Amino acid sequence: MIQFSNVSKRYPNGYEALKDVSFQIGKAEMAFLTGHSGAGKSTLLKMIPLIERPSAGNITINDKPLARVKRRKIPALRRDIGIIFQDSKLLNDRSVFDNVALPLLVSGEHHPREVGRRVRAALDKVGLLQRENDFPVYLSGGERQRVGIARAVVNRPKVLIADEPTGNLDPALSREIMLLFEQFNQVGVTVLIASHDLELIGSMDKRIMAIRNGRLLAGGGAHIGVA
Repeated sequence: MIQFSNVSKRYPNGYEALKDVSFQIGKAEMAFLTGHSGAGKSTLLKMIPLIERPSAGNITINDKPLARVKRRKIPALRRDIGIIFQDSKLLNDRSVFDNVALPLLVSGEHHPREVGRRVRAALDKVGLLQRENDFPVYLSGGERQRVGIARAVVNRPKVLIADEPTGNLDPALSREIMLLFEQFNQVGVTVLIASHDLELIGSMDKRIMAIRNGRLLAGGGAHIGVA
């Protein structure tokens, strides 16, 4: 479902963010990516929806080689990929409903009944159906992150990626958010989460991949390694 083969990323200033990275995450697998700030986690995640392109190597997502995806086809690729950021990146001048509906409108779904049905289904999954008319400023940090998750899954993606989704939350809320990801994984969604919270992700009993200075490391424990 997600495959990196000898992937490197070098920026014009010479900085090499990723160095010969190879791994595979299977369909309906949930895995974690960990490493210090600047290790290359965010760069790696940005490769999956083609926010960034590799300087070398090959990436395959949902059986599609990304090197063959033309710029005009990137929006179609992203419909199958849910993306969650640390700060949720909600639009503060729009309601919870409108924030979650945005990916549907961007992808061309304009029928109000279908938009409403799918938005409310996504909000119900994250326990926020009753907040659909509220604005983000009135939500707690955990609620804002759950709205971000609802927005990411409203298009029913096959792959869900998250970059430090619990970085701004307390331990109890962090655990709650991780359990939400696990629920989506249990219904067949492939999930890859970048996190530096080793205690939290270690408790999830999933594969952990460690990255350091742009290189993926193998070994270190029963659930640490690369494919």
